[in-house]
Amino acid sequence: MPATPKMTWEKSSPELVQLFEEISPRDPDVEHKKMFAWPCVFLNGNLFAGLHKENIIYRLPELDQERFLKLEGAGLFSPMPGRPMKGFVILSDPLNRSRAELSKWMSHAFEYATTLPPKEKKSAKKGTAKKVPRKVGSGRK
Repeated sequence: MPATPKMTWEKSSPELVQLFEEISPRDPDVEHKKMFAWPCVFLNGNLFAGLHKENIIYRLPELDQERFLKLEGAGLFSPMPGRPMKGFVILSDPLNRSRAELSKWMSHAFEYATTLPPKEKKSAKKGTAKKVPRKVGSGRK
């Protein structure tokens, strides 16, 4: 049986994290949180941009993806080899790109996120597990 490829959990550089924070939308509805230790931004529970190692990922509609993929260093985002995330693209070497270019794609990703239905929040409150009804005639008396 072939070995499963190992994922590397290389953190983004402090410079890239700072750049990402600077180009992220200043909207009160945008939530900043980490996903697998990388900074990401969400709107209504939907991930629309983030960092992956030394790259920026964006969630874009198909038409924007086609234009984006023409950029040098752009590609479809696959967090694990052979497992692309539908709707997500990745841009390498963002620290050596113009801030205007990165901001433009961030704006496109944010605008696309405004069109997505909100994700329902999963309730994982302690002590709220469903009780399983006991079978009648289970032998207990």
